[in-house]
Amino acid sequence: MHRRTIGSSILFVIYAARACAALAATDAAAPMPSAMDERVRACTSCHGAQGQGLNNDYFPRIAGKPADYLFNQLISFRDGGRTYPPMGYLIAFLPDDYLRKISAYFSALQPPYPNADTGNVSPAVLQYGERLVTHGDPARKLPACAACHGARLTGVQPGIPGLLGLHASYIAGQMGTWRSGTRHATPPDCMHSIAIKLTDRDITAVSSWLARQPRPADPTPAATGAGPLPLACGSQPQ
Repeated sequence: MHRRTIGSSILFVIYAARACAALAATDAAAPMPSAMDERVRACTSCHGAQGQGLNNDYFPRIAGKPADYLFNQLISFRDGGRTYPPMGYLIAFLPDDYLRKISAYFSALQPPYPNADTGNVSPAVLQYGERLVTHGDPARKLPACAACHGARLTGVQPGIPGLLGLHASYIAGQMGTWRSGTRHATPPDCMHSIAIKLTDRDITAVSSWLARQPRPADPTPAATGAGPLPLACGSQPQ
């Protein structure tokens, strides 16, 4: 009886091991979920269920931005143009085709915008920020934000992002990375060329004003501009 029990136990272990191996092989060969909302859960865990962004400095709104812009950012995180280790690790081995599908998915979404930033910012600072956003500073050859990002500031197809629905701290932080050269784009890197002309006062004013703007009536990016940009920009071929 004892030998029979031992023999049965050994057979059970062998059969169980074979079953586990077969299950593992099946799981490895199983196709990914067909629905993109299942595939992008790693994205939505940080950027919100519909890419609307979270209420902090790190996870901005990605919904509704031009697909080419989103794709360029994913490539940049993957290949070192932007440095944020969690993003780099997440997409390190994803191919271009898959990144394009992710970009198209979020580009098609338009969830509600977050509440505009509030806080103790003086009217003079906001007025200065509005002037830079809408008119720039010709004396410093500093173009208006609206000259590139669209009159509604919702971005321009195919590769210029919208600037609304973002927190002031995030906008200011990104301007700082452009200015320092720790964030890069396809040459010619127009944002770096602009950012190195910005003072801390400029950055505070622009980011504060942008973050306080309401959701536009039409939040979609504008069609490709009819005229040339104020300066050459590798992410937006003319």
